[in-house]
Amino acid sequence: MNILLDTHIFLWYISGDPNLSGALRSTLRSSRNNLYLSVASVWEATVKYQQGKLSLPQVPSLYIPSLRQQHNILSLSPDEASIGRLLSLPNHHRDPFDRILICQAIEYGMQIATVDPLIRAYPVQVI
Repeated sequence: MNILLDTHIFLWYISGDPNLSGALRSTLRSSRNNLYLSVASVWEATVKYQQGKLSLPQVPSLYIPSLRQQHNILSLSPDEASIGRLLSLPNHHRDPFDRILICQAIEYGMQIATVDPLIRAYPVQVI
């Protein structure tokens, strides 16, 4: 299956953070699954890093691509079709980064790995 990682899941996964459940970690490690990180998540992490809300061992522009590649996670850029879905997306969730992830998951038929309960209000499968 194709799994789109929410920003926090990506960061927990690459750092071995215990907040990531063993079951989800096992799912993400399975060779049967393709993992994706949206460019919107890179943008979100960069903004939070710049605001001092996210600590990373290196600047995001070096750290994220390096760890994404080490963990065989593919990059997913928002496209016009995904962005166009924002117009019809209900406003359950106001976070613009998460709204883009939701639209990408809908557009590409992906599951989203997240612990954000607000994402469950949308027609996407959450793992």
